[in-house]
Amino acid sequence: MRHGIIIVDHGSRLEPSNQMLEEVAKLFAKRFAEMHEVVEPAHMEIAEPSIATAYAKCAQRGAQRIIVCPFFLGPGKHWTGDIPRLTAEAAAKFPETSYHVTMPLGIDDLILDLLNKRANFCIDKDFTCESCRGTLRSGEKTAALS
Repeated sequence: MRHGIIIVDHGSRLEPSNQMLEEVAKLFAKRFAEMHEVVEPAHMEIAEPSIATAYAKCAQRGAQRIIVCPFFLGPGKHWTGDIPRLTAEAAAKFPETSYHVTMPLGIDDLILDLLNKRANFCIDKDFTCESCRGTLRSGEKTAALS
């Protein structure tokens, strides 16, 4: 039986944010190609591809069981209500499929490792990395308050 994976985030009006999830899905698909042949990104709202679009692509690519993986940290209302509802609506058009929504990322040693990696990056760059320099994120005294 062929499985499909949908990695879903909230969706954003900021295109770089949407592109990041699409890159995560591509990297996931590449890294786990032997286990998961069908991987699609989805945005819960605001941007395409939607959950319905991603679900349809999974079904068209031969997935009979579809696993929806929320790219969210906690079990908020999107995990408890919105994502399951949107997935059920999408699945209704493909009665030959079944689906399951995974737990959100939550508390995990890998998340702790990633937080440590991010903190150490700031320390290693002496609080002056290119991503934050000149912004309020940097905490620089000269950063504009706008």
